[in-house]
Order: sequence, then structure tokens, then C-alpha cells
Amino acid sequence: MFGYPPEVVYGAVLVVSALLTVLYFFFSDVLDGLFDVAAHPLFSPQLVLSFFIVASAVGLLAEWYTDWASHWIIWLSVGVALIVVLLLHFFVFLPLRSAEASLVYTDAELEGSLAKVIVSVPPDGFGEILISRKSGAVAKAAKSMNNEAIPSGEEVIIVRMENGIAVVARHDPYQLSI
Repeated sequence: MFGYPPEVVYGAVLVVSALLTVLYFFFSDVLDGLFDVAAHPLFSPQLVLSFFIVASAVGLLAEWYTDWASHWIIWLSVGVALIVVLLLHFFVFLPLRSAEASLVYTDAELEGSLAKVIVSVPPDGFGEILISRKSGAVAKAAKSMNNEAIPSGEEVIIVRMENGIAVVARHDPYQLSI
């Protein structure tokens, strides 16, 4: 291959791909900002580099431990690398990409949520509420909307958020407001 023994070519591709992977690990945010890598997720740098690492490692091991012809080893390497890259894409990278934004919430999303008072809310002061979410519980400072005292343990509804402070009202599931 290219005037060199196949072991040398596979080894060189393996070393260069591993070094590029380490560099990409440290500079991925900068590179993703400079280039539009979201064109197609199967051509992301981590998958392309994974392909070359797996293909060259399989090729190197096959050259060392089998007596197959080099053209069969290339096809084996490419096939194994394609399978590994597709498995990485569908079972590792896609779930990680979709889970990445699931823990984030905004104050606007909290409006209308039910919460439990954990520190009593005085008529003219601040208390604390606990909001249960899928990602865990969030504690927020709270004040009463109608300047009424709300005791600890009572369920409230968040009417609006003002500078990170929840403005709450008692929640009565049996009272309908029009």
C-alpha cells in the first residue's frame, strides 16, 4: 500500500487518528463554532475519527494475526468500522445529544407549576417553595401574590416569576376561576 508495508500504513493511520481525536477533544467547541458540522450527523468529526481508529486497528491486528490477503483485510476493516460507527452513532451519540438539554429550565417554564411551601410565606415578606421536576427538585424564594400568609406544607401555584422570585397564590383544585 502506497509503497509501504500494510502494517506501517495501518499503524500510521491509527496514530494520526488517535492524535487528532485528542486534539478534537480539547478544541471541539472552537472547531464546531468555526465549521458547520451539523450538516449531517453521520459525518461528525468524532464519528469520522472513530471510523479511522477502528478500521486501522482491525487492519493492523488482522495483518499481524492472519495470513489473509491485504485486499480482504481492507474490506474486513471497513466493514467492522462501519458497524462500530453506526452502533456508536445510534446508541451513544444520539441519546447523549437528546439528553443534553433536558435538565435546563427557564423561569417562564416554572409559571403555572405547582409547588409546596417549605418555609412559610409571610404577608409582606419572602418564604421558600419546592418545585418537583423530572430532573429533580428546585427550591425558589417566593412571595405571596395577595399579601396573605401561606403556611409551610401548603400547595401553591406559581403565578409569575419576578427576578428569580416566584409570586405564588394558594392552590385550590376545587375552585374554578373564570
